[in-house]
Amino acid sequence: MIDLYTAPTPNGYKISILLEELGLPYELHVLDLRAGEQKEDWFLRINPNGRIPAIVDRDNGDFPVFESGAIMIYLAEKAGRLLPREEKARSRVIQWLMFQMGGVGPMQGQAHVFYRYFPEKIPAVIARYQNETKRLYTVLDHQLEGRDYLADDYSIADIANWCWVRAHDWAGVAIDDLPNLEAWVERIYARPAVQAGLEKPPRSIIDEKEAVEAAKSMIQR
Repeated sequence: MIDLYTAPTPNGYKISILLEELGLPYELHVLDLRAGEQKEDWFLRINPNGRIPAIVDRDNGDFPVFESGAIMIYLAEKAGRLLPREEKARSRVIQWLMFQMGGVGPMQGQAHVFYRYFPEKIPAVIARYQNETKRLYTVLDHQLEGRDYLADDYSIADIANWCWVRAHDWAGVAIDDLPNLEAWVERIYARPAVQAGLEKPPRSIIDEKEAVEAAKSMIQR
């Protein structure tokens, strides 16, 4: 059994979607970001960085894993799915996972904050993060030319990038001029496990204040 500690952010959805795709049993623990629950001592023992998501693998001696990319690799290896074993194929998936962790997540996260929530609207700053997010989207669009998924077969790299790209409107970045990317977003959204993972936590429990705090947390990788 996996304990999943999460909140409604792109990084949080990466893990709930992956768990649904893998069919691994898990127990959901929704942290109250407004109350700072992620900074409490009990959670810092799981994730010293005080961010979501994090997991505890009860079946492996209550082993904690933090950082969403590291969690994805751990769970895919545990289940033996969505991360190839062959050396080159595995490397390709991890490269596109790191592309999200080091590029799409940080840049789009900043675009969310400055476009939506920062009290002072600074056009140059907003444009800087929106333009870089669009550039990264264009890289994804080129990679998807002639293929359904980023590393040919559906993988953790697709889940990781998709959880951010699906929120492109929230960053004020359009994708209607990126047809490969737009089709990929729809293709992945049609997966039942993806739709199930988006309901963990249920969107119905998210109020506006919580959504604001969740968006602010998106500047994490």
